[in-house]
Amino acid sequence: MRFSPYDYQTRAIEKIKTTPYCGLFLEMGLGKTVIALTAAQDLLTDFDVDRVLVVAPLKVAEDTWSREAGKWDHLSGLTVSKILGDRKTRTAAAEAEADIYVINRENLAWLVDEYGSQWRWDMVILDELSSFKNSRAQRFKAFKKVRPFCRRVVGLTGTPNPNGLIDLWAEIYCLDRGERLERTLGRYRDTYFKPGRRNGYVVFDWVPIPGAGDTIARKIDDITVSMRAKDYIQLPERIDNDIRVRLTPKAAETYKKLEREHIVELFNGEEITAMNAAAVMNKLLQLSGGAVYADDGSWAEFHSEKLKALDEILDTTAEPVLVFYGYRHERDRILKAMAAYDPQELRGPEDITAWNEGKTRLLVAHPASAGYGLNLQEGGRTVVWYSMPWSLELYQQANARLYRQGQTRPVIINHLIADGTADEAVIESLHRKDTGQAALMAALSERRPS
Repeated sequence: MRFSPYDYQTRAIEKIKTTPYCGLFLEMGLGKTVIALTAAQDLLTDFDVDRVLVVAPLKVAEDTWSREAGKWDHLSGLTVSKILGDRKTRTAAAEAEADIYVINRENLAWLVDEYGSQWRWDMVILDELSSFKNSRAQRFKAFKKVRPFCRRVVGLTGTPNPNGLIDLWAEIYCLDRGERLERTLGRYRDTYFKPGRRNGYVVFDWVPIPGAGDTIARKIDDITVSMRAKDYIQLPERIDNDIRVRLTPKAAETYKKLEREHIVELFNGEEITAMNAAAVMNKLLQLSGGAVYADDGSWAEFHSEKLKALDEILDTTAEPVLVFYGYRHERDRILKAMAAYDPQELRGPEDITAWNEGKTRLLVAHPASAGYGLNLQEGGRTVVWYSMPWSLELYQQANARLYRQGQTRPVIINHLIADGTADEAVIESLHRKDTGQAALMAALSERRPS
């Protein structure tokens, strides 16, 4: 296929080529992958770089980068080596002669340990940059070790600060090693934030001081490009459809009893932390979906109302449907209950191909595994959220698998919401685009029994 870049794509390509380290904050659907590959090819051709490493989510590493390289005529000369699989296979792929090397982010620490100061890649593309927002995470610490050996770094993301400006520090550090937003997270916090909601010494969120956003934007302006999809491409209509699910009286009574117990236990504890608050919300969302894990890892079902609602959707449309689930027991229950529709689980490149070729009636996926970089817009236009995540980033990224450039028909995003349950708090927070720790605590506080 011939690549005729849009003006914004040409500007983004030139930004990569003229800026040794930069971040492309481009919303989903603007073609970040082909932009990065085109710039990398030009730099390789001009001998500005020798080897390019792409660090990506697993399914994106398995499929998207090699598929894009093979899709466009001007990239046909690029060779791609996938550093995936078992240790022996990864080692062979890392040692192979290629232009572009692709590794999943979970194996980045292994690659850093293997090569250390003998790092082979002078250009690194971090796709998805926002997955490096946690400075305590292993992947951030690993990349920090080899960052001095990288002459060029490109960060790609459509959601640079999904939980607020506090996320930006680690991401920008991956680019400029702390040159613009302080050398440490502590100094960044002290400079631009003040503590927000807290419980004793535990701070739930950090609130930007007046003017912090504008100051931070000016500090990083020279190494970032920010673009919104609606300013550059015309997408079809998106229809958000909240489908209310009414629990049976017995199921509703059981839910309320368990909700009271969990929330009372949370607020009667010695210390409320983000971790145990999230654990309570997870338990409530499991109950909303109709089943819940026991301490031994087994699960028990106590209602099937969402399964009935999903069956109704499938019964009233002949089109392919993409279902996002939140928990493994939801996946198992969906696959079993919807067996008549020959459901397929999204696991690898062959499942993506089958979906895009129209061979899959029902595709079941977890947003964390399908939420970044996968192109699924050719296969359908209907999404069903069996349960919604308490993560705006996951939610937006997952929806963008269908609602993106190349989609030609209106996209329908269905949310299954169990009345009187935690589903209501989650969908309200997603609509408000506020899913931070403070919003989580507020949602649980509102559900406390009087």
